[in-house]
Amino acid sequence: VEEGIAWQSDLEYRFKMPDGYKDELCEGSCDASCCKEKGFSCEEPAISKKDGLCYAYHYPYENSTQYLYETYRGIISPLDHVTDEHFVVWMRVATRPTFRKLYGYIERPLPKDTILTFDVNLNFVVESFGGSKALIVSTNSIIGGKNPYVGQTFYIMGFFCLFCGVLFATKHWFRPRKLGDRKYLHYKE
Repeated sequence: VEEGIAWQSDLEYRFKMPDGYKDELCEGSCDASCCKEKGFSCEEPAISKKDGLCYAYHYPYENSTQYLYETYRGIISPLDHVTDEHFVVWMRVATRPTFRKLYGYIERPLPKDTILTFDVNLNFVVESFGGSKALIVSTNSIIGGKNPYVGQTFYIMGFFCLFCGVLFATKHWFRPRKLGDRKYLHYKE
């Protein structure tokens, strides 16, 4: 499955279509006349990956701006543009020089000794900055994937902090300490 891989906050707030973008369903024929009839900037309409229908689209400042779908023709759909989830995941900043980016996930359990076959295309060049790509098939759980101890440590520390918070709140509830109470101050003599 290749949907639901990007953070929802990225899709809602960080990566949006440009102001002035619009698309409309092409009624009848799916050719260049659909774009011309509507007065849109597209040379030919695009087929949506979501519903398989034909749409005419319009991008503002087409003459002065090169959009993502123009740079990566056939990879990024003009209907998705910067909201393409693979692009959004790739653009999320990694915290370390060696990192993994989620491409998709398998929803159903795989029986032992299942042979998986992948068709891999080189869409985004990484050699220019000394990068490399690899395909990693891994398991994942609710507390993490690559190293389960990291997730478990977070849970343990979280519960420890919660316990300390409840402990100090209970102590303060039953034996409150007045702010600025001088009886706790000790002076050197």
